[in-house]
Amino acid sequence: MENKTIILTGLSNQEFLERHAQPGRIGLCGGSAGVDIVIRRAQRHVHESGRWSDWSHAFFFEGQRADGQHWIMESDLQILRKNIQLGAQENRISKYFDEKMYPALAVLDFGLSAAQVTAVLREGLELVANHERYSLREVVGTLVALRKPELRAQENILARERSLYCSAFVQRIFQPVGLELAPGVAGKNTTPEDLAHTPVPHVTYLLQREAAPGKVSKLKTKIQNRVRSGLGKLKRQKAG
Repeated sequence: MENKTIILTGLSNQEFLERHAQPGRIGLCGGSAGVDIVIRRAQRHVHESGRWSDWSHAFFFEGQRADGQHWIMESDLQILRKNIQLGAQENRISKYFDEKMYPALAVLDFGLSAAQVTAVLREGLELVANHERYSLREVVGTLVALRKPELRAQENILARERSLYCSAFVQRIFQPVGLELAPGVAGKNTTPEDLAHTPVPHVTYLLQREAAPGKVSKLKTKIQNRVRSGLGKLKRQKAG
């Protein structure tokens, strides 16, 4: 298999995901929330041009269950009313149907065999059952490594036991089938952008939307203002 990108247009998030949500594939999304914007911006250090990443989160497709729904495994921070989930968890793909919250989507297909899919699923379910945590601390460690490339191949400087954020979780569950999705990058320093550009042979299904005339510059300004506001708050907190 050679690396190939198939661009799709004119689809809703639901149509795109239901069409490509096959067991063993990886999902990538770019969110519009403040934390997603910060993560996308931080990954600009991966590119020589300094371009922001399109991606802020990664997850793994399990397949369709008896309820007729497609399910995913992921490590995430999720707050629903009084229910808080922090770490490895299972969710329906309907979580990513909202096009305003998740305007960018991609699915990576590595052409895994049935045996490989089973092995990866088994590893992921083990992490879910053991309540592997989502570590903001390790996210910070990865952000530091992004600014200092020499740290990327080393253990995350803020690593914790039984903790994995989203893309590190995906990298981990592929270990049993011997696929190193981000060669030269430590597992707990892996970013969604690393997964998007993995050298492992795969097909990328990319949902592409065309912004309405005049909205591109407005969106760019809005994102820049959010980032400046967030950085300003951090500086004030440190000063206080």
